[in-house]
Amino acid sequence: MAASPSVVPVALTTPIVPVLTASGDFSNLREIKKQLLLIAGLTRERGLLHSSKWSAELAFSLPALPLAELQPPPPITEEDAQDMDAYTLAKAYFDVKEYDRAAHFLHGCNSKKAYFLYMYSRYLSGEKKKDDETVDSLGPLEKGQVKNEALRELRVELSKKHQARELDGFGLYLYGVVLRKLDLVKEAIDVFVEATHVLPLHWGAWLELCNLITDKEMLKFLSLPDTWMKEFFLAHIYTELQLIEEALQKYQNLIDVGFSKSSYIVSQIAVAYHNIRDIDKALSIFNELRKQDPYRIENMDTFSNLLYVRSMKSELSYLAHNLCEIDKYRVETCCVIGNYYSLRSQHEKAALYFQRALKLNPRYLGAWTLMGHEYMEMKNTSAAIQAYRHAIEVNKRDYRAWYGLGQTYEILKMPFYCLYYYRRAHQLRPNDSRMLVALGECYEKLNQLVEAKKCYWRAYAVGDVEKMALVKLAKLHEQLTESEQAAQCYIKYIQDIYSCGEIVEHLEESTAFRYLAQYYFKCKLWDEASTCAQKCCAFNDTREEGKALLRQILQLRNQGETPSTEMPAPFFLPASLSANNTPTRRVSPLNLSSVTP
Repeated sequence: MAASPSVVPVALTTPIVPVLTASGDFSNLREIKKQLLLIAGLTRERGLLHSSKWSAELAFSLPALPLAELQPPPPITEEDAQDMDAYTLAKAYFDVKEYDRAAHFLHGCNSKKAYFLYMYSRYLSGEKKKDDETVDSLGPLEKGQVKNEALRELRVELSKKHQARELDGFGLYLYGVVLRKLDLVKEAIDVFVEATHVLPLHWGAWLELCNLITDKEMLKFLSLPDTWMKEFFLAHIYTELQLIEEALQKYQNLIDVGFSKSSYIVSQIAVAYHNIRDIDKALSIFNELRKQDPYRIENMDTFSNLLYVRSMKSELSYLAHNLCEIDKYRVETCCVIGNYYSLRSQHEKAALYFQRALKLNPRYLGAWTLMGHEYMEMKNTSAAIQAYRHAIEVNKRDYRAWYGLGQTYEILKMPFYCLYYYRRAHQLRPNDSRMLVALGECYEKLNQLVEAKKCYWRAYAVGDVEKMALVKLAKLHEQLTESEQAAQCYIKYIQDIYSCGEIVEHLEESTAFRYLAQYYFKCKLWDEASTCAQKCCAFNDTREEGKALLRQILQLRNQGETPSTEMPAPFFLPASLSANNTPTRRVSPLNLSSVTP
């Protein structure tokens, strides 16, 4: 479409019309591919490399376009022509990370593309200087101590442009980033929503918006454009908010409409299964992804976490060596190597690699959390607390950092602090039994036994991965002399252990049989007591008690003592706990009382 050079605004926006009017469905995949190729070029010209890569990868997963359907590059306007020399030189400097130099030669340029690169160069220059100061010391830096000095100036300039409605979609995106960096969250959300309306195909704006949304309620009140990009955004935010069932459904829908070859979608599905601890499924998908894209480094740190959990040393070693050959100075590579050394219990070396990752990118969330874990292993609680706090500053939705802080303060015997942090972790992961068991233990220490019972019940209801909730609940009932309830919990615990079919040594198995043997003995149910006493004989710590109880039962039977025909009043498990299933749907957090010292 030809454009008159004298009509500058029309010439600038005409080639971007397909982007602005992106349809809300996937009926025309060829049109979607054209839009993706167009936005990949536009973002690349502006130095937005991650957005460009995302668009290009997604376009690659769709069928190739015939020559006749390939779009010509957008026409050059009069302003673009005037700024061409300065833009070309500045872009070359920008690409080699000479941001101040790029900004210097772009000063005074009028075209929107050159103006964006000018402002973005200044922003990145400030970020680079801030990062250089930060990495000099990964010690106890208070939040906000090291700042990007350029932010306030950028905000003033961009605010004037925004009020005059002179910012395009890319300018709005940068304005939103500046606002977010200044902790002006509400204003940033409004600007990012505006950016998605003006330029819905720019993935960077959607991703920034994603980082600011804290819950599903907040998501409902956003006025988002009705475009097919919204489906990718919703799938991503559902994964971040731990709404895994909804996220997986969205990704499956995207695969069904034609994105089955997208490595991005495959990796996101693997991350989703990792988040719900379906380790076998996640490992299987990551292995397939490695075959499909063997030089991929993104998300490989998540893959290494799975290998670590399964103690797969040889596979983790192979992954670490492989990534080292591809790019040894990537943050993901450093995290994988750190996990490898951690699995070998070389915690000092592991921490060193996580520190190296943070020198490469001080805002990399995973490295802060993993470094906190390593400091915990080395019994360096103050450094662990600092690392976890940094992780929370990067992303307040990181449940692992909240949980890690809870564990640290538990070691320091500060139950009110650890209760606060465990509750935050539970709010982020209400269907994770580990958070609930930790909360229950905390309430027990604070003598809040009703709340502790609630936590243990819920931990069992959502699928107790560590098989400890029922035992802890039974011991709580024992403590409160509620013998029938304690017996029922131990019975269910034994049933669960034997029904899972795994030959695993459960430390509390002997405790359960000992209690049940004594319980049945008191109820004069000799057969049941005898069976449990015989089971006690199989364990070293309860063998003598089991033998003594068997002798007592035999003696009473020889004396003609008749077994009781009256069973105590039965204690039934709540209906919600009778099914042994692990839900993937997010359940609501428990309504727990707030305990203050």
